[in-house]
Amino acid sequence: MDADTLDQAVAAIRSRGYYSAFPESPSPRVYGPDAAAEGQRAFEAWEGRAFPVSVPGADGAVATEKSPFGIPLGVRYPQVGAGGLDDLLTAARAGMARWRDAGPDTRVEVTLEILQRLHGRVFELANAVMATTGQAFVMAFQAGGTHALDRALEAVAFAHTEMTRHPATMVWERPAKGDPVRVEKTFTVVPRGVAVVIGCTTFPTWNSYPGLFASLVTGNPVVVKPHPRAVLPLAITVQTCQEVLAERGFDPHLVTLAAEAEDAGLAKDLATRPEVRIVDFTGSGEFGGWLESHATQALVHTEKSGVNPVVIDSTGSFRGLTANLAFTLSLYSGQMCTTSQNIYVPAGGIETDEGHKSFADVGAGLAAAVDKLLADEARAVELLGAIVNDDVLGRVERAADLGEMVLESRSLDHPTHPDAVVRTPAIVAVDAGGPGDPGDRPYARECFGPVTFLVRTADTSESLDLVRRLGHERGAMTAAVYSTSEPVLDAAREVALDVGVALSENLTGGVYVNQSAAFSDYHGTGANPAANAAYVDAAYVTGRFRIVQSRRPAPA
Repeated sequence: MDADTLDQAVAAIRSRGYYSAFPESPSPRVYGPDAAAEGQRAFEAWEGRAFPVSVPGADGAVATEKSPFGIPLGVRYPQVGAGGLDDLLTAARAGMARWRDAGPDTRVEVTLEILQRLHGRVFELANAVMATTGQAFVMAFQAGGTHALDRALEAVAFAHTEMTRHPATMVWERPAKGDPVRVEKTFTVVPRGVAVVIGCTTFPTWNSYPGLFASLVTGNPVVVKPHPRAVLPLAITVQTCQEVLAERGFDPHLVTLAAEAEDAGLAKDLATRPEVRIVDFTGSGEFGGWLESHATQALVHTEKSGVNPVVIDSTGSFRGLTANLAFTLSLYSGQMCTTSQNIYVPAGGIETDEGHKSFADVGAGLAAAVDKLLADEARAVELLGAIVNDDVLGRVERAADLGEMVLESRSLDHPTHPDAVVRTPAIVAVDAGGPGDPGDRPYARECFGPVTFLVRTADTSESLDLVRRLGHERGAMTAAVYSTSEPVLDAAREVALDVGVALSENLTGGVYVNQSAAFSDYHGTGANPAANAAYVDAAYVTGRFRIVQSRRPAPA
């Protein structure tokens, strides 16, 4: 990967146009006839083995992963306990000064080489993501592989722009009587300190790469703390980082892995250490809030839970609307922080290109679209993937207790992985509840997974009011609106701006509310409780370093 790639990435973040450095199709025509098989063999070679990665302070090994597909893993990783953190963090800091002194251009060059090397392992990464998260293979290849790499490159491009906004050295000259006053000034990008990236179980690479590479390229050593059930994708990543750093003459422990036993609580111990100055976290609102309150010595970036809304007022394509939402609700069984949860529909129904549709008609149309999309079970499992854990499964199985079932979840058999737990989406009709605080109603809390609430409101005005209220109270990563009325669309935009949530309008084709494109779409805004940062904007990278200057008289 050369300087042209960086230039193109920098141009893309400015134009916000389409750009991707890593082809998203796993086709043999793109990657060659042997790439897929070689990547699968590389992944399978880790099964039951001790993973070779250097971890100072490790004591013994730990194997914690259980594949939602039933794929045998049994990979053993060096285990870090609270007693090993002194050695781990000391080793992480040891190479920091040399990495700082290498300067922005060299750090970017090395980081781009890491991304290129990871791209060479993209099929191995995709299999690791699939096995640990339950994503279907194509999604794992894209979200866990190429799109994650694009998000990493996006972070590098933003960081390079901000680190090089000023000259490294210059001679300052002030006119004076006689000879001017001349001062030579040096401006150095100084890293903030050790960064900790806390991985999640559903998107271990996509959600970790922006923080990992934003911290590394700005000079900070990074400790990667994976979720115990999704270690392998990040272990492969850390291994690749260490290999490239060592080859380029830098300390490989600038990037380290901190694997732990289930429920060991290492994330809390790490995040609150005084040496740790940056924390990146994706996961539950409860733990994200804990980090924000307790890791006060660090700059904390969180992406937490939210309640993502859809407002249906009217539509010029009822079939397009229902097909689009059916795909949104089905993709990876709704196990995405961007998946719509609440669909607000007026009790009196909506106007469409097919005539008036009652509230019940809208529900029936959505249910029919989901059933049609998932009618071929062999194809359906490649869209749904597998249920990631028992907590999500429990929510699906209790959906009937939450309201009137519009669409019951079905269990599907996976033709390749018979142990996989596969469920189709459930749709539950509930009343908005009228005036008062909606916070105690089931739809007002995040229900992560394939459970969607069809919320009966008095009218579109109440629908938008609920978006505003729950957006401020609970947060949202995405929002959508369907309307043929420009005043309604204007009102929805105003609500979205007030809440601070990305809005999609009248999606009826091949663009979906729960998908975002690197270099163009901001993932999260940092403007509501669902996230305090955006992937990726300038604010996401600038806090990871400071500019420190030195000056001395310049020769005449």
